[in-house]
Amino acid sequence: MFTGLVREVGEVVSVEGDGRGVRLAVRAPLTAADAAVGDSVAISGVCLTVVEAPDGVVTFDAVPETLARTTLARLNSGARVNVEPALRAGEPLGGHYVQGHVDGVGTVRSAEPEGDGTRVWFDAPSDILRYAVEKGSIAVEGTSLTVAALDDAGFAVALVPHTLRATTLGALATGDAVNLEVDVLAKYVERLLAR
Repeated sequence: MFTGLVREVGEVVSVEGDGRGVRLAVRAPLTAADAAVGDSVAISGVCLTVVEAPDGVVTFDAVPETLARTTLARLNSGARVNVEPALRAGEPLGGHYVQGHVDGVGTVRSAEPEGDGTRVWFDAPSDILRYAVEKGSIAVEGTSLTVAALDDAGFAVALVPHTLRATTLGALATGDAVNLEVDVLAKYVERLLAR
């Protein structure tokens, strides 16, 4: 379980493997200092299991299922990624419930300055948009955000200066692919009502 509050921005050190699976190494000193083999860590919103954590670098294995459903297969050395260790008992839940189970990949439609922040529109698959509501929660690249507006093809968020500085979202450009996770509570409600 995660909160969608990014703890640090890491840098991809290496991506080894192919479509059958990759070993991903990320330089994230704050996370690596407390990480143990078997811990869960979200990398750009994708829950992965730590397999090594030496010298400030955290290493994970990503299997074909993960690579097919997320943007991880597109990562290269030097890429910046959002990093969040799993929520520990007693820590505050400041974002929203985020599982690290990416529902799909969206695309940046536009990113325009708005006051001190930035308004970003994302195009998203219909099976994600059906769970999106104005003022509801959504995770983009593992960052807990509030939906500011919706249309038939996507949704907008208003990024505050802190989010622009503390995550990778400040570097988004038109056409960039992003991991999306809808609020799990909406999926549970849908399932219960369908019965």
